[in-house]
Amino acid sequence: MSEHLEEALAKLKTTGVRMTPQRYAILTYLFDSFNHPTADEIYKALESKFPNMSVATVYNNLKVFIDAGLVRELTYGDDSSRFDADLSDHYHARCQVCGKISDFDYSPIVDVEHVAAQQTGFRVGGHRLEVVGLCPDCAGKATH
Repeated sequence: MSEHLEEALAKLKTTGVRMTPQRYAILTYLFDSFNHPTADEIYKALESKFPNMSVATVYNNLKVFIDAGLVRELTYGDDSSRFDADLSDHYHARCQVCGKISDFDYSPIVDVEHVAAQQTGFRVGGHRLEVVGLCPDCAGKATH
């Protein structure tokens, strides 16, 4: 078990969240996944192990994880939220055809937060940077 997962389990325990087999499986799937899955993708990946689990169970547990500060919800205005257990400062590249999201590292652009705060008067609490384009699979299909 990864140290990150152990810390997440300990945090849930201290907040009184009971660890069910389904909750553990969903959390483990998120921590092992680098593809930023949707709730439906998580459900489909786990339904054979938990035939009585519903999509609603997945959504409810994702909300628990978000509220506990363990998971980030990525929304892009297309009604298909994706979930990311990597809470470090990082950015995303998103395929505009298939929706695949990949992480990429770049030094956090904190200057933009300061400029935004100065120009707008907002108390800026963070920012999100996303680049869009075609993933290698979709780019390959487009050229054939």
